Parts: sequence; C-alpha cells; structure tokens
Amino acid sequence: MDKNRTALPHRIARLLHHRWAEGGLRQALQPDLLERLGQRVAASERRHTGQIRICIEGGLPLSYLWRGAGARERAVTQFGKLRVWDTEHNNGVLIYLLLADHAIEIVADRGLARRVPHGTWQAMVGHMRAAFRAGRYEDGLTQALAEVSALLVAHFPAEDDAVHGNELPDDPVVIG
Repeated sequence: MDKNRTALPHRIARLLHHRWAEGGLRQALQPDLLERLGQRVAASERRHTGQIRICIEGGLPLSYLWRGAGARERAVTQFGKLRVWDTEHNNGVLIYLLLADHAIEIVADRGLARRVPHGTWQAMVGHMRAAFRAGRYEDGLTQALAEVSALLVAHFPAEDDAVHGNELPDDPVVIG
C-alpha cells in the first residue's frame, strides 16, 4: 500500500486525538492545583539561583501534528518561548507534559545540563510516569519539582547575602 495513503488517516486520527485531549485539559487541572504548583516553584526558587517552569499542554498544534513532530521538539520550542533559556546563570529547567501523548519532557539549560548526567533526567521522568500511571498527578509533579530543586541547590545554591531575583513567572503554563 502507498505510504502516503496510510499516513493521511494516521495524521487525521492523531489530530482528532490531540484536539480531544485539549477538551479535558482544564477539567484535569483545577485552579487550586495550579496555584499549589506555582507556590512550590516559588518556594524552590528561594533556595537556589535557578528558574523552573512547568508547561502542560493538552495536544500539539496542527503544524506539529501534520509534520509528525513530537513532544521533545515542542518542549524545546516552549523552553525558548517561555524564555527559560534566558536566565543569568543558564540554569533554567522546563518540565513539560503533553497529555494527548502521555509524554513527559525535561529540558535543562546548558549551565545545569552539563553538570547533570542524562540518566538523572530520565530517572525523574520515570518517577513522574509511575506517579501519573497511579493517578497521582500532583504527587508526580511535586516529586519532580523536589528532584529538580535538589539539583539546582547542589549546583547553584542561593547565596545568603545576595539578592536573588525571580527572573521568570512561577505559575504553570497551561496550553490548550
């Protein structure tokens, strides 16, 4: 069978799946949960000079779906759009969730990425995935925040006498 003939139905099915996932996004993420996560990010950032952003997306935009792009490419794009790369010490971290594909991505800026082995990030994703499978979404995100915070405290601790500015918003970004 012609590859293009099988690709089109797959693309359409993926598109419908992603649009359907967007519909339930706001119901799954209650405002009080988002507020608690924002407070946890703020508390974390008082302990180190890094910046943490959480981005949760229901489904990928049409342009990504049509060309077969995935969660990692979108996470890297959001890393740039949300200016996580634009921190004084190059130590920003994006925790990205794509609900439609059940995908979890962690993108760390070069200042932190060169100090932390790839396997450490993969282990964090594994912990979140296990919590999410058990239906414990808040627990999974809270644990990821704690693990990212521990890395940032170890490599970029806040200095007691320095004024530490909050360079980026703390509230999670919800797209879709």
